[in-house]
Amino acid sequence: MEIKKSSMLTPKDGEPLVIAGPCSVESREQIMETALSLKKYNVDILRGGIWKPRTRPNAFEGIGGRGLGWLKKAGEAAGIPVGTEVAVPMHVEICLSHEIDVLWIGARTTANPFSVQAIADALKGVDIPVMVKNPVSPDIELWIGALERLHNAGITQLAAIHRGFSMADNGKYRNQPNWHIPIELKRRMPDLPIICDPSHICGKRELLQDISQEAIDLMFYGLMLEVHPDPDNAMSDNAQQLTPAAFGKLLNSLEPKQESVDNIEFQNKLSILRENIDNIDSDLIHLIGKRMKVAEKIGQCKKEQNVTVFQPSRWEEVLNSRIKEAKKYNLSPRFMEKIYQYIHEESVRHQEEK
Repeated sequence: MEIKKSSMLTPKDGEPLVIAGPCSVESREQIMETALSLKKYNVDILRGGIWKPRTRPNAFEGIGGRGLGWLKKAGEAAGIPVGTEVAVPMHVEICLSHEIDVLWIGARTTANPFSVQAIADALKGVDIPVMVKNPVSPDIELWIGALERLHNAGITQLAAIHRGFSMADNGKYRNQPNWHIPIELKRRMPDLPIICDPSHICGKRELLQDISQEAIDLMFYGLMLEVHPDPDNAMSDNAQQLTPAAFGKLLNSLEPKQESVDNIEFQNKLSILRENIDNIDSDLIHLIGKRMKVAEKIGQCKKEQNVTVFQPSRWEEVLNSRIKEAKKYNLSPRFMEKIYQYIHEESVRHQEEK
C-alpha cells in the first residue's frame, strides 16, 4: 500500500508533528483563545472535537456542525491548519463544505468496518489527509483494514493514531498503551506515519509527560494532546486536558532521541551486545524446541492411558512456579504469564499431534 507524504502532516524542521487543541469545541471564544495561545508553540494542526461519541446518553455529545465555522476561523487567526473527527458520511460532507484541513476516524468507528467503508465511500475523489485511530480493542487487523478501506477509496495521505486499548483492567491508564501493537503496525507499514495520543492513553494529565516521552523514545512520528484554556471546567474529558502553559512546559521537557549516531565506539559496543542477544535467542529457540519434544512424549503417554491433554491443576502449578522463579530476574508476572500462555498453547498442540 503506497502512502503519499502529506505536507499537512509534515512537521516543521524535522521535529515531531504536534497536534493540539480541546477535546471538544465548546464556544467561539473558547476555540479562538485556545488557537491563539497555541500559536507560539509551533503547533502543526489545531484539533477540536465537533461530534463526540459518548458511552452513555445525556452526556455532552459535541456542539455539532455550527462549531466547524468557529474551528476554521480560529485556525485561520492563528495560522494553523485544523482537524476534527468524523464518524458518519454526513460528518464528512459538512467538514468538506467548511474546508476542514485534516480528518480523523475515532477508535469506536475504526472497530466497525461498515462505518469505515461508509466514510471511505464519502471521501472518494477527495484529496485530504485522514488519520485513523486504533480500534478500541487490541486488534491490529481491524486497524490495518480501516487504513486499507480508505486507501482503496483513493485516500493516500494517511496516518495512524495510537490512543491505547480498552482492557478489562486498564490499571493506572485510561487505555493500555500496548506499545507492541503500533510497533508491529510500523513493521508492517513502514511508510505510515504513526502519531501517539497520550491524552486518551493516560486519562489523567499527571501521566502525560511520561507517556509522551516514551512515544518520542519509540520514534513515533508525532503527538496529539488535548489543550483547553480552563481544563477543570471542560465539558468533556476534563481530567486529561492541559492548559496552554502546561502544554508548552510538557513540550519543552521532552528529550529528542536519535535513531542512530556516527560514534564508532558506540556502534562497536552495540554490535557486540546485539550479537549476545542473537546468541541468547538462538539458545532460547533451541531450548523451547527441546521442551516441545518432551511435551510430545508426555502426549504419547497420556494417549496410551486415555488421559486428557489439558490438565488445569498442572498448568496452574507450572505457571505459579515460573512466575515465582522469574521474580529473581526482575521479570514481571504479567510478562511471564503471557510467555507461558504461548508456550502452553504450543505444548498442547504438540501433545495433541501424538
